[in-house]
Amino acid sequence: MTALQDDHTTTRVLFTVAEADPLIKVGGLGDVGGSLPRALQSLNPDQIKGTHLDVRLVIPLHSGIDRSAFQLKPLGTFPVPHLPEPIQADVFETHINGLAVYLIAGEPIPQEGPVYSLDTRADGVKFAFFSLAALELARYLDWQPHILHANDWHTALAVYALYLLRPEDTFFESVSSVLTLHNLPFMGAGTEFALSEFGLPPASDPRLPEWARRLPLPLGLLAADRIVAVSPGYAREVLTPQFGCGLEDFLKTRRSSLSGILNGIDQTVWDPATDPLIPMRFHTDQLEQRLENKKALLAEVGLAGDPDMPLLALISRMDPQKGIDIALEGLRQSASLPWQAVLMGTGIPDLEDETRRLEAEYPDRIRAVIRFDSSLSHRVYAGSDSLLMPSRYEPCGLAQMIAMRFGSVPLARATGGLSDTILDKSGFAGNTGFLFNEARPDAFSTTLYRAITIWDDKAAWQRYQVNGMAQDFSWEHSAIAYAQIYANLRSKNR
Repeated sequence: MTALQDDHTTTRVLFTVAEADPLIKVGGLGDVGGSLPRALQSLNPDQIKGTHLDVRLVIPLHSGIDRSAFQLKPLGTFPVPHLPEPIQADVFETHINGLAVYLIAGEPIPQEGPVYSLDTRADGVKFAFFSLAALELARYLDWQPHILHANDWHTALAVYALYLLRPEDTFFESVSSVLTLHNLPFMGAGTEFALSEFGLPPASDPRLPEWARRLPLPLGLLAADRIVAVSPGYAREVLTPQFGCGLEDFLKTRRSSLSGILNGIDQTVWDPATDPLIPMRFHTDQLEQRLENKKALLAEVGLAGDPDMPLLALISRMDPQKGIDIALEGLRQSASLPWQAVLMGTGIPDLEDETRRLEAEYPDRIRAVIRFDSSLSHRVYAGSDSLLMPSRYEPCGLAQMIAMRFGSVPLARATGGLSDTILDKSGFAGNTGFLFNEARPDAFSTTLYRAITIWDDKAAWQRYQVNGMAQDFSWEHSAIAYAQIYANLRSKNR
């Protein structure tokens, strides 16, 4: 065994993910890929029982990544197992805030096009290649990880391949695996054929339903030493028929290896005291200054505002999962209540059109902003009074955390990470928002009525704001929880 393998003061983590900010970001997975590895790398050994984490991030070299901006250094080429012959992978290296990042290129990773395509066959080959290349990269670098940390279906095959390799490959025999579950319904459907191309047999474990034995995510869930859902609430929900997507019985057999850890937010980016994108910066003891942000937002979107009327906001992908239809109909049902709203996002065209129709019905009360606008989102968080999140399911959710940080009180459905992060208890002085249980417009409108009743009591509303702004949603908490899982797996291996 080499000196590298003998070192018990350092835990080496190979972190694989499809996207990572600031290199490339499509959605929330990019936030996790960009933030969690850096938070892990930044942990003080005193926080994790004297152990240092050596984290290496690996992502595909997508065509949208600006190679010159990140000064990518070519490291070499190595073969990736494939039938009838291996495919060559090229690896490049860069560093972001002290974190080593490796980017994998090769024929299956197109040199043009989006991160995720509508061609499931192409994506199947792309991410199967990338998953196996991430493992072979460690061998090529002669850098033996203690932990393989994969994320969602795109990298779940790395976990499955590791599971198959461990009994016969001394390089990987002591490597443990963690698979973070961000969104169970997305299992990699349509990519099944890629398994045979890359020499990965279907699972034979009878616990997995027959239909799941060739799908990347179920195979990763079968093979992982630990499964981590992105909130404790979602970890419980995936064990139920409503949220388990047909895998709930299988996941119950893995209950002892399943837990939930909340994602975090970058509290240096989302900080109302320093945010350069908002008109008026403020602290919890300067909440009266938020009114300037509200006035500026109303002017920016073209609404004649009344400061005494609550300004509601929705910042979301226009998708049934997000409960957009629930919010739109719920607002119609609440037309007799005093409110205005800014509804922002893009997605399914029918939902975009329905949002525009609602604006046409209430032109003096609603603005539909049908576009992705990162800069404007900062001003919406800082200027709105309440953020709407009526999600049918929400594995974690980041918008409610950001909203609370900016003093916008969330009104959300009690599901997944929303119920874990928003406090709404009868008679509780520490409440931070408003929750409703049923995914129905009338439940939404009833809760909106309750929120507006509280709004009328300015002191009570300010307590909600201050409580929310005091919450700590930093990545440090998530990183420490993951580091503890790594430590437990290493201890078990020893």
